[in-house]
Amino acid sequence: MAGRVNEALLVAVGAVPGSWLRLRLVNHFEPLLPHRHWATLAVNVSASFALGLVVALDRSSGTGSPLLLLIGTGFLGSFSTFSTFMLEALLAWQAGRRRETLALLAASVLLGVLAVLLGQAVARA
Repeated sequence: MAGRVNEALLVAVGAVPGSWLRLRLVNHFEPLLPHRHWATLAVNVSASFALGLVVALDRSSGTGSPLLLLIGTGFLGSFSTFSTFMLEALLAWQAGRRRETLALLAASVLLGVLAVLLGQAVARA
């Protein structure tokens, strides 16, 4: 029971600054971009890079799951946002920006996977 409480605390401690930082970054960059979803995409791709880096570093150091719970699940899990991104994509689709929406979705998947791979490569370097 105590182990599960400690795990929940690690996730919670990481989640608060992660979600706060996402809000700050999206609000900061939103006026510079044509639509809010591009800022969300940038946050999600940067979180993908960081998660690839953290997972690779964790595996190489053998520190185990506390680091992954704190940073991976807590911080990066709340820093990135799949549900918000999907809502923003749907709203763009419903607004008639179909090509932009398809490009956004394709870029999200492609750049997200490439960012994870880059994060892992940086960790191994």
